[in-house]
Amino acid sequence: MSNLLSIGASGLNAAQVALTTVGNNISNVNTTGYSRQTVLQTEAITTGGGNYTTGSGVNVQAVQRAYSDFLTSALWTANSSMQGATTTNSLATTLNGALSASGNLQGALDTFYGAFSTVANTPGVASSRQSLLGNAGQMVSVFNTLGQQFAAQQSQVNAQIKTTVNSINNVSSNLADVNAKIHAAGNNVPNDLLDQRDNLVQTLSGYLGVSAFTQTDGTISVYASSGQALVSGNQSYALQTGNNQYDASRTEVLDSTGTVVSSKLSGGTLGALLNYRSNVLDGVQNQLGQAAVALSTSVNTQQSKGLDLNGKQGGAMFSVPSPAVLPSNLNKGTGSVSASISNASQLTGSDYVLSYNGSAWSMATTSGQNVAMTANPDGTYSAAGMTLSLSGAAQAGDTFQIQPTRQASTGLTLTMTDPSGIAAAAALNAKAATTNTGTGSIGSVTVTDPTNAALLNGATVSFPTGTSYQVTDSSGNVLSSGSYAPGQTISANGWSVTPSGTPGANDKFTVGANTNGLNDTSNALALAGLANAKVLNGGTQSIIDAYGTLTTSIGTVGSQATTNLTTQTSLYNQAMSAQQSVSGVNLDEEAANMVKYQQAYQASAQVISTAQSIFSSLISAIQA
Repeated sequence: MSNLLSIGASGLNAAQVALTTVGNNISNVNTTGYSRQTVLQTEAITTGGGNYTTGSGVNVQAVQRAYSDFLTSALWTANSSMQGATTTNSLATTLNGALSASGNLQGALDTFYGAFSTVANTPGVASSRQSLLGNAGQMVSVFNTLGQQFAAQQSQVNAQIKTTVNSINNVSSNLADVNAKIHAAGNNVPNDLLDQRDNLVQTLSGYLGVSAFTQTDGTISVYASSGQALVSGNQSYALQTGNNQYDASRTEVLDSTGTVVSSKLSGGTLGALLNYRSNVLDGVQNQLGQAAVALSTSVNTQQSKGLDLNGKQGGAMFSVPSPAVLPSNLNKGTGSVSASISNASQLTGSDYVLSYNGSAWSMATTSGQNVAMTANPDGTYSAAGMTLSLSGAAQAGDTFQIQPTRQASTGLTLTMTDPSGIAAAAALNAKAATTNTGTGSIGSVTVTDPTNAALLNGATVSFPTGTSYQVTDSSGNVLSSGSYAPGQTISANGWSVTPSGTPGANDKFTVGANTNGLNDTSNALALAGLANAKVLNGGTQSIIDAYGTLTTSIGTVGSQATTNLTTQTSLYNQAMSAQQSVSGVNLDEEAANMVKYQQAYQASAQVISTAQSIFSSLISAIQA
């Protein structure tokens, strides 16, 4: 009787455990990270004896999780990629919104350049000049606003980096606490701790690409994509944030030893933020600034090649900040560096690092590509469209970051306020002597060096013979001379002419300030022509073309981000579906199991009742 009773009791216990497990599964059907649990039952071992043996009932060996290491790891990886894609798409959407909300720069540029044509067509109309300055101010405002929007997103990204690092550290700390509880549980680890462990790794993978390794005691070690340990056993190793060594407004990520690891991190929200900032936002700011520098430089240069309404050489219409030179906070020496733009067409969208090794200077882009430097006689250096001036005593290892155009769009300023300062007329013209006998003529005078102090001083180009020329100033001093052939260019005092036809012996031409400045608008036409002038990227792009390229690239970034988000979301859903097919709770299955285990419980109770009835019958028989 006792064997039958113990068999019934073991079945009753097994059914009760199974019912409890099913009830727990049903209760947690909507719990994030919960893994379905099942009861592992084994047949009780029977002690042999006699000619036959009977069973001894059932043992509940364990309540185990439905779990797959491979599918769970795949889910973590997919989650990291999807969260990274979500972050990038959000940032790219904001960037495209800033572009459309800051005004139509394309239209502002077209209107600005078109206003020079209006001035050229109406040389005596003051309102045309005033309208030109108004259009210039509107264009500058659009540049400024767009640059400020990009700068605001830089601040937003830096703030998000700090917030994300704090979140990573909090999750890592919680995971280390769970690891400690798992280790303390020994060989009988509660399934809810294992679920909590995996759920924390899942959360962590959304912030950063991670690799995880489960130890024999059930604890888990987690490493960042840089190799930095985030969690090991009951210890967490916090990431840190700090200022960039050059730019205090730029947030960098450091490992627990204080080493900057920003460039080594990938995946998740943090990896997306760092990648977007370096590979999208920095370049966009620099390209917009590059256009602003080229605009200011080209217009100011052409202005200086003409005369304003006061008969003076044209002054600057715009100003832009000089390239920013940021010394490293690790520098030991007293060296300092300043930079100026010498050739806007050679500017790129890159930033640079200038380094001193103790005997020589070298420069490379921030991505590590070497840049050629040319030493100038005055002690300065020329590189990448800039002139670099060095002073002080640098020490070996000192570095400086140079940002040629980063601040140019926000710092672009309209400096001209007087409409009469617009240099619509050509600075110089040439007049043939009335005694000339040849067929030679000079149509226009080209200004080659508007900074030449003698530019507007009068000069005479004479041809002593048909095959020689001579340039003299107003005092008769010879400025240049030599042999002459038709089509040859003659230069002096920052200007040049290319005569056409064949000058006769002793023919002369006077070159001087344009006396017809009030009515001449040839320089205004040249200013209008800057709309199509190839002044960027080595003389291959106009400013309008460059802005078109910028808007296209921003649109492409947004389109790619949206497509990637769709792809990564689909991959994540597939990974989640695969993982849940193993670990997820199926209510229909659990309902069937509940009926099965309920019947098993009732049957085991009946076995116990039968054993009791038989025992009672035996007692009654003995008593009789």
